[in-house]
Amino acid sequence: MNQKKEISTLAGILRTHAASRADGIALQFEDRSTTWRQWEQQCNRVAHALLDMGLAFEDRVGYLGKNSDRFFHAFFGASMVGMVMVPINWRLTVEEIAFILNDAECPILFLGEDYVHLAQALKQVCPKLRQIIGVAGAAAEVLALDDFVRNQPSTAPSHACAPDDVALQLYTSGTTGLPKGAQLTHRNLLSAASLAATELLGAWREDDVSVLPLPLFHAGGLVYGLNGPLTGGITRVVREPNPALIIAAMRQHPAPVTRLGVVPAVMQALLGHPEFDAADFRGLRTLTYGGSPISPTVVRRATDVFGPVLMQLFGMTETCTMGTALLPSDHDPGRPERLSSCGRPLPGFEIRIAGMDSPQAPPGQSGEILIRGPAVMKGYWHRPEASEQALQDGWYHSGDVGYLDADGYLHIQDRLKDMIVSGGENVYPAEVERVMADHPEVADVAVFGVPDPKWGEAVKAAVVLKADSSLTEEALIAFARGRLAGYKCPKTIDWVANIPRNATGKILKRVLRQPYWSDQSRNVG
Repeated sequence: MNQKKEISTLAGILRTHAASRADGIALQFEDRSTTWRQWEQQCNRVAHALLDMGLAFEDRVGYLGKNSDRFFHAFFGASMVGMVMVPINWRLTVEEIAFILNDAECPILFLGEDYVHLAQALKQVCPKLRQIIGVAGAAAEVLALDDFVRNQPSTAPSHACAPDDVALQLYTSGTTGLPKGAQLTHRNLLSAASLAATELLGAWREDDVSVLPLPLFHAGGLVYGLNGPLTGGITRVVREPNPALIIAAMRQHPAPVTRLGVVPAVMQALLGHPEFDAADFRGLRTLTYGGSPISPTVVRRATDVFGPVLMQLFGMTETCTMGTALLPSDHDPGRPERLSSCGRPLPGFEIRIAGMDSPQAPPGQSGEILIRGPAVMKGYWHRPEASEQALQDGWYHSGDVGYLDADGYLHIQDRLKDMIVSGGENVYPAEVERVMADHPEVADVAVFGVPDPKWGEAVKAAVVLKADSSLTEEALIAFARGRLAGYKCPKTIDWVANIPRNATGKILKRVLRQPYWSDQSRNVG
């Protein structure tokens, strides 16, 4: 079956497989297994319930919770009737969560069991939030998902959606540090996920079992989570990227796991976990990773344990994390120049390097990395100027600086936007700087990334204190932690006399980073 031609919307995934093998297992989560028929019927009920609430086409539907099979019920149910899922990073603070809910104008929020205690606070600061649904049950201010869909028909709703309708809105920050909602259509998501079925990326098929620990509030986790459903395999959902939970998921069911997706830091943690047994991973056909580069040491050990199955994917939220691939054959510790690259363009994608003085730099010459392909976003929600700047003539301007070598491999060198990638999480210095600058004893601050052997990059701050201040590193980090998600907070602080700036007052991040990156092959993590 050629899913690429037959399936043009997310609902088409369920309709296709429920019609051909209704009783086959589609999703597994802890002690629950869901067949294709059950999944389709539950999504139909969610869709009807959303319509009965009075929600309309293109309304935004929030989701805050760790990975669960229930996420896929809400996501596919909303998408069936042209609504847009807005998954929210569960590591964020209430203030950060509220900003996203208010910016997206979400009238409804699906809430995971670990976050029901936030319901009352979110209702107070989100005036358009009318209903909160608990995916694991009822609580104060929270209606249970089972009650929300009770008495709703299990038949398909009459409303339909089209391939170019927006299905997903993921928030990513820019140079201002204010999150922007990247709008991804059904066509974007399916074109990215369909690459899994190609021979190049492992030829996923119906007998595959994939383990999904990557967070579903990230484009990488979501697209990886669509690979199995689109190609008809079983998707085994893991609550969070915890090595112990991943190992348990590998062992939980008799069907051997054939696909796994992680970030390099989790791969490294898996290899060092006391319960790790290579036998659990012998059936892997691909071990996909992304979010940060990988060291030759980890590649060597991972290849010895897992075999030649490692595959790196590079992209960003705005391209459904697709752009280039570093294939298993490229993971040769004896070819460090290959391992320092992100691989070559994926089928259907083009990579262009825009030089300072030319629209297309020659091999070996640095410039901004531009990406064009079917997975490039529709634009930013309610940000026309940012959309126009990012999308020009079909090319997405990434803000990353790099070059293509003579063999067509992409090498990243730096970031125009100063973004930090720590353990697969994007950290935007401007956002952190704004929070730290609010401390009454801070006179000036600059935030930047430094090399970290585990996380790729770690967040560091250079801080100028006001006269007579006795502020300590621990106290300032704790101040930031009270207002920001933990992964965004500086791990270390340098006390400095002044922050280097150019004539216009712009912080010279390159000057701050240089001492830490001078012995590194790449200037980003």
